[in-house]
Amino acid sequence: MQEQAVAWRHAGDEIGVVPTMGALHAGHDSLVARARRENQRVIVTVFVNPAQFGPNEDFARYPRPFDQDRARLEALGVDAIFHPAVDQIYPPAFKTRVDPGPLAEVLEGKSRPGHFAGVLTVVLKLFNLTQPKRAYFGQKDFQQVVLVRQLVRDFGLPVRIVAVPTVRHTDGLAISSRNAYLDPGQRQLAPAVHHAITEAAHGFAGGETDPVRLEALTRERLAATPGLVLDYVAVVDDTTLSRPAHAIPGNVLAVAVKLGSIRLIDNVVLGAERL
Repeated sequence: MQEQAVAWRHAGDEIGVVPTMGALHAGHDSLVARARRENQRVIVTVFVNPAQFGPNEDFARYPRPFDQDRARLEALGVDAIFHPAVDQIYPPAFKTRVDPGPLAEVLEGKSRPGHFAGVLTVVLKLFNLTQPKRAYFGQKDFQQVVLVRQLVRDFGLPVRIVAVPTVRHTDGLAISSRNAYLDPGQRQLAPAVHHAITEAAHGFAGGETDPVRLEALTRERLAATPGLVLDYVAVVDDTTLSRPAHAIPGNVLAVAVKLGSIRLIDNVVLGAERL
């Protein structure tokens, strides 16, 4: 993979990479389409990364329909699919991990300790293997985007991180590979997450700038939906992840809930799609 990527770069082609864990859907399609528009070559990585799963998470049962994924990516016209085995990414002698620092200890990181160390470690390796000019990530995983941008900045990587708006079902639910785990009853409840953050965003548009009140609006809306268990709701700065004294356009309202054993995350950019 690295030799092919270097050859493309030497030929003057700019490479866009879309890192995925497979089980591809319309959200991934939008990332590939954006990469296709902006680069001469597009690489999609398909790798279920064990380093970002906690001991009680769903690594073993995470969907791996690679034949379907390959057919989908071929139809989208990608130039390469990189689908390595775990021992190719993490051989027995592998020792080094990226320490993402304090931004990985809040929101998702607080609920999933070690998760972002695993994410940034594999992203750094994938960047080195695929030699991209640009890398494409979904805005749904907002904190991941923040931390990957930190990685690029801190290590001086020659990669531009492009965040692509979340793709949703018609009822507002953010499209995710994990939605397949929802039973029919849970699937009916799941759009309440998007409705709750949208209602708070409308409150911001109407003049409410107190982060505590915006968070409370979201909690109240979620509490009205039986079966939803709130993990967190937070209004944060889109770079520092700290709570602002007053919400401004570009701040992010992020939320995570559980429906049974299924964890759902979502967010909305207040005032403007800036991420």
